[in-house]
Amino acid sequence: MEDIYYYIWLSILNFSQIEKIKLLEVFHEPKKIYNLNKRHLKKLTNSEEIINKILDPLKRDQANKIITIATKDNIKIITHKNSLYSKKLKQIYDYPIVLYTKGNTRLLNTESISIVGCRNCSEYGRKMALKYGYLLARKNITIVSGLAKGIDTYAHKAALIAKGNTIAVLGSGINYIYPQENKKLYTDILNNNGLILSEYGIYTKPLPEYFPKRNRIISGLANKILVVEAGRKSGSIITANIAAEQGKHVYAIPGNITNENSEGTNNLIKEGAILVSSLEDILDL
Repeated sequence: MEDIYYYIWLSILNFSQIEKIKLLEVFHEPKKIYNLNKRHLKKLTNSEEIINKILDPLKRDQANKIITIATKDNIKIITHKNSLYSKKLKQIYDYPIVLYTKGNTRLLNTESISIVGCRNCSEYGRKMALKYGYLLARKNITIVSGLAKGIDTYAHKAALIAKGNTIAVLGSGINYIYPQENKKLYTDILNNNGLILSEYGIYTKPLPEYFPKRNRIISGLANKILVVEAGRKSGSIITANIAAEQGKHVYAIPGNITNENSEGTNNLIKEGAILVSSLEDILDL
């Protein structure tokens, strides 16, 4: 647990993910950063703000509290150096240093597809998420999504109906279920050999800025991404764009041109996403 402590400490500092990764590239181990004193830090940076963040005693105490809660609640903490950590996720430039997990961590390195879409989906969107989530899960492909309302919910449910595998990536702490209406789904995933994970501290409340950051993990964990139904400027389109930047194949289900929730998916297809009209469209690449 000693090494975990230092990784947790680094992960909860108020720096950008890129800054944390750069620090690790220089010092290799978070313990070495932790042990720097003010004199050493002043040789590295002129920023008093950064120095104070690294030396903040409250963060050091918080890291200990996180370990105590994780031990009590059977939360497995995986660092990017751990062999269980997703090899696909490690390849993205702003990978999370620490993942808090509950459930089947073996799923982190299985063949997977992210299924995303809008929260206020149509009946058509619901049916498509259930259909393709089910068919893909039956092919032993792990379904990755974000436990949100709408398409995410139906993608997870489809995997459970198929008795397949699913991973839920949270935009909150792993012990802060959001939305609350998905508490049963959260439990069902864990009871059926699935995995829940988050990069945020255990009881972190969801904030709007956490969800776009969470989306890079949803796409990063997967081999491919399927957008079922999404508005032109929705979070799902952000996820699709991130996936494309990560070099992943992006798939989209075409929708009714009069439905604003199809504008995003139809536009993705215009821009080069692979149109999906059958399971083979996804499996062929």
